[in-house]
Amino acid sequence: MNRPNILWICTDQQRWDTLSYLGHPGARTPNLDKLARQGVLFDRAYCQSPICTPSRASFLSGKYPIAHGVHKNGNAGFPNHTTLVPKLFRDAGYRTGLIGKLHLSRAEGVVEERPIDDGYDEFYWSHHPDPDWPEKHDYHDWLKDKGIDAAAIYDPSRAYGAGVDSNLHQTRWAGDRAKSFIRRHKGKPWFLSMNLFDPHPPFDPPLEYLKKFDRNKMPGPIFAESDIAHQQRFVDVDQQARVAIDPRRGDPDNQLYEGTPERDASATHDTPPDIYDAKQIQACYHAMIAFIDDMVGELMDELDLTGQRGDTIVLFMSDHGELLGDHGLIYKGCRFYEGLTRVPMMFSWPEKIRDGVISRALVELVDIPQTLLEAAGLPEPLGMQGRSLYPLLSGVLPADRHKSHVLCEYFDALGLPEGRKSRATMYFDGRYKLCIYHGVDLGELYDLQQDPQELNDLWESPDFAELRCRLIAKHFDAMMLASEPGPVRVASY
Repeated sequence: MNRPNILWICTDQQRWDTLSYLGHPGARTPNLDKLARQGVLFDRAYCQSPICTPSRASFLSGKYPIAHGVHKNGNAGFPNHTTLVPKLFRDAGYRTGLIGKLHLSRAEGVVEERPIDDGYDEFYWSHHPDPDWPEKHDYHDWLKDKGIDAAAIYDPSRAYGAGVDSNLHQTRWAGDRAKSFIRRHKGKPWFLSMNLFDPHPPFDPPLEYLKKFDRNKMPGPIFAESDIAHQQRFVDVDQQARVAIDPRRGDPDNQLYEGTPERDASATHDTPPDIYDAKQIQACYHAMIAFIDDMVGELMDELDLTGQRGDTIVLFMSDHGELLGDHGLIYKGCRFYEGLTRVPMMFSWPEKIRDGVISRALVELVDIPQTLLEAAGLPEPLGMQGRSLYPLLSGVLPADRHKSHVLCEYFDALGLPEGRKSRATMYFDGRYKLCIYHGVDLGELYDLQQDPQELNDLWESPDFAELRCRLIAKHFDAMMLASEPGPVRVASY
């Protein structure tokens, strides 16, 4: 078979409910909608960690965090015994490239970011767009070529609001680099990872995009007054927003409005605002995604113009979600709500896989490596733990059945100054979601069939005690079966 090109677009911190194709309020994504119509969209895709590095380590290695052991952001390095997907494609003769962030270890520069052999031939590194990042930052070099100093256009203390002009934006840089890669490597198989920073905080889309989104048309966050007391139970569990905030306090249209205090100039992009206008943040968030959507449309046009669209598998997904004010919380941390663990994911390969299919199967990001390898006709190495989605894509198997459950983990991922080092795991069977916060005697249980917004925690309900025990046993089995088996056995003793 002719080996397909791979265009793998990964956004950062994009929730599942951000595609207009699925009718989500506030979303405007015509190009992603078109891509979904040309392929298979998985509506119940889950990340393996709600934090960047452990999630990326899973979907680049095909292993759960409990197996690959890369649980934290900011690690000193990456284990050299773990093989990454791009290396498998490079070893098979593909030209490989990365545009954007990698974030498998501490993001302090190209040398610090790269594992011993990540498999990328071309490496256009840009983690965060802010000006205080190190040299060999390709986006900053791109700006310099235009006579622009990143320090002059970025405000690191901005939490949300209009940001850099679209012509100077990191998303524009990523699209330009990708189009060049696609043109230069026509005629030979290529594998390109685009790891975009948006819609990660700060929520700062270009003004021209923000103008297209009216805060008054945003749905507002999922919230009930009971969330404040509920989140107080978890005050000693890692979360970037330590304390839950009633979103009405920052809503200028609500009688509980208190105003939005001035942002401390020393705040960073990882510092949540104390009080915020959640609907305005939603408008900013959807505007950032709309800019990405336009860039995706340009890349599809480039594939068409160069005659490569039919030879290219396009994968679009995100590493994890964003709380966006749900339950009084913003940003990310040790929680497992749908907004944080459920992500968009779609595959498109015209005339080779199904089109116009919306799958309700339970799938995981850890399934991506085997899926791409099988689609390209490449062998799967020992140790991968996901399950290929290619039979669902190709029509060999029904598109709505894949796994009985999905898993998600958190273990001291953020390195917060309080040093709580939280450990928690999630087991979700498609209806019941069990969350266990280890070592602190806390848990949550939600029935998403009856309570899709996860507002009614059943953990302490005596009516659900038997179910809770059954799910705990299943959860324990699943986590143990996902643990690292160790070196390959080559002898009987």
